[in-house]
Amino acid sequence: MELDLVQQRQQAHLLLDVLPEEKLFAVHNLLEVLVEPLSRSLAMAPVEDEELTPETMAALNRASASLDRGEGVSHKEMLREFGL
Repeated sequence: MELDLVQQRQQAHLLLDVLPEEKLFAVHNLLEVLVEPLSRSLAMAPVEDEELTPETMAALNRASASLDRGEGVSHKEMLREFGL
């Protein structure tokens, strides 16, 4: 079933790519209406352009190194931990 969803999304993207410009506006508006308000707000939110502090950069580097060493927790493990 998931494969069908992936295929449907890919086909939708292909159709958008060949859609005439004058129809793209209508499809865009329809998609905005179909998407729930929170998702739409998140998708439309501007990208924050904050500079990273040295402390934040150090924490990101430690986290990245931890993942490189295989110390991360898998999605399945997290779901199991929370009983999902």
